[in-house]
Amino acid sequence: MNANIDITRRYRTIWISDIHLGTRGCKADDLLDFLKSTESETLYLVGDIVDGWRLRRSWYWPQSHNDVVQKLLRKARKGTRVIFVPGNHDEFARDYHGLLFGDISVVTTVIHQTADGKRLLVLHGDAFDGVVKHARWLAHLGDGAYTLALALNHWLNVARRALGFPYWSLSAYLKHKVKNAVQYMASFEDAMADEARRHGADGVVCGHIHHAEKREVNGILYCNDGDWVESCTALAEDFDGRLEIIRWLEDEGNPCAYSSSRMPGSPRSTASSAPSTP
Repeated sequence: MNANIDITRRYRTIWISDIHLGTRGCKADDLLDFLKSTESETLYLVGDIVDGWRLRRSWYWPQSHNDVVQKLLRKARKGTRVIFVPGNHDEFARDYHGLLFGDISVVTTVIHQTADGKRLLVLHGDAFDGVVKHARWLAHLGDGAYTLALALNHWLNVARRALGFPYWSLSAYLKHKVKNAVQYMASFEDAMADEARRHGADGVVCGHIHHAEKREVNGILYCNDGDWVESCTALAEDFDGRLEIIRWLEDEGNPCAYSSSRMPGSPRSTASSAPSTP
């Protein structure tokens, strides 16, 4: 994608989460391509934007990660309403609920009203993850294993690229093939739908589990905007209130995109299907 070519796609609202700036798995270059190629009236950052857990253990902050932060701040300065809903990896920001940082507002939860009048509860979702809530040490252990899977995923795709094959996520494949993971996602979706109902909302938008999804759960619209370490996905609302999942790397004309390269992705909007049990 040539940055000088105007191919901007405009939306009423965009939701992104689980960027994990400060980690080697973050696909910051692909996210920059996405941010440069899309505009919206409102942009929600639905948690785990900065990975404070990892940064406390070892510092990793390349220029591309700084570029993402600068691009978000620039969007806010130029009139995009940017709302940051912290997650568990950037939970330090929850202490600043209600404050503004560089024209970006920080809130722990928020209700978004779509163009067609639907009320959507927006939150990260970690409070409804039993592992994070009740066994923090286990969550950190799982985070380490996940980091290893992402590292393997990177080198696997370097080899696939050299052989002419498209991008493929090993970590996502392993996660979705494990029965317990599938059951966990279903339980998480049920819990999020119940929380939306408790707030009198028609639906919920969240992140946390790195699995983009848009479907009805027990009469509630459940939307997960995915992540920017595996799938490079976002949720978007058009000006009529329709919601869609954008899968940035899955354009048929773009064989692959990697965080270590400047090969851009092109937007392709698809509806995600529910994970199937083995």
